[in-house]
Amino acid sequence: MFIRSERLFLRPAWPEDWQELHGLIADEQVVRNLARAPWPYTADHARDFARAPQERMAPNFFVTLPDAHGARLIGCAGLARDGEQIELGYWIGKSHWGKGFASEAARAVLTVARALGHRRIVASHYIDNPASGRVLEKSGFRRTGRVVERFSAGRGMKGIAREYAIDLGTPNDCDGDDDGGMRSRLAA
Repeated sequence: MFIRSERLFLRPAWPEDWQELHGLIADEQVVRNLARAPWPYTADHARDFARAPQERMAPNFFVTLPDAHGARLIGCAGLARDGEQIELGYWIGKSHWGKGFASEAARAVLTVARALGHRRIVASHYIDNPASGRVLEKSGFRRTGRVVERFSAGRGMKGIAREYAIDLGTPNDCDGDDDGGMRSRLAA
């Protein structure tokens, strides 16, 4: 599955991507904000991630930035199962922070989530990473009011995380003009 947004191209990982992935994510400032990625992030971790099979209802994407020389990797975004819920996760390499790429990638993944029939997506961020909260809010998520302890493999311990959710509504006929309200939710 591939997604084109205004500035980005989201695509599946390929095994040969592991070196580019490792070069981008092997940064403690990036990994410490993630729940599942360990620190230190090794070449073996990158190889395993790049060749892992995709779950049909919870796909992950490499976020790339196309230019005249191709499309270079700038991060990842995708869906994952968290118990009975579907969770949005994302990260962007530090050299690309502050340019709106995380919000754009998150919104693109939400369109896929809706097309897959998901009605509600959850997400969270560690409270010492408020920039991630702004990404979620710009993507249409709302705070649930819950603050919980959540383990971070990158920190090697639990951290305090703020929870968010977005209701995508009911799936609709993809041939109709009705977008189910997504345009207004994602325009913010």
